[in-house]
Amino acid sequence: MSELKIDEYILSHIDAEPELLKRMTREANVKLLRPRMISGNVQGRLLKMLAAMIKPQHILEIGTYTGYSALCLAEGAPESAKIVTIEIDDEMECFITKYFKESEFGHKIELKIGDALNLMNNYAGNYFDLIFIDGDKRDYLSYYNVAIEKLKRGGIILADNTLWNGKIVDEKFHNDEQTKGVMQFNNHIKDDTRIEKVILPIRDGLTIIRKI
Repeated sequence: MSELKIDEYILSHIDAEPELLKRMTREANVKLLRPRMISGNVQGRLLKMLAAMIKPQHILEIGTYTGYSALCLAEGAPESAKIVTIEIDDEMECFITKYFKESEFGHKIELKIGDALNLMNNYAGNYFDLIFIDGDKRDYLSYYNVAIEKLKRGGIILADNTLWNGKIVDEKFHNDEQTKGVMQFNNHIKDDTRIEKVILPIRDGLTIIRKI
């Protein structure tokens, strides 16, 4: 069976994508340059379920893009949860805030525009229960090094795109700065004894990390 048919089968047998997120995806495909960066329904439903299972009170997202993944996390998180999502591209602000305002879960989310490495330092250590890393791949290891210090013991880090379109195992891409960034991150956490970790081959690779 082809990969496309498998994808279609999966989508037809999991929870449906919320209508607001469908509309966001359609608009992104029309108006934005890289709509493929949206998490999509499979990963989105996983993020929602993980948030429902973990029940985090404080969530940090590095890399908002359209706000799709933030809304999925907000959907699953407790009513009292607070999500801080950081986006470096100020031109995305209007797109993001429009959908946050329309969502019944948007009140849980605070959007911050700026450099994540600077903004993360505004929070005291061991503040977050769940951190989702989906920013500039060149800075993944830097994000992680700050995030692990901001994460509570037993907390979870989710890192997106850790298989990076297979480039991590194709030597002709190993001089690309973004590929190198993902590889450095993967190699570092492999040997980090403070955590346990697993890579799920969902979409472009999602690594789940638990701080021991």
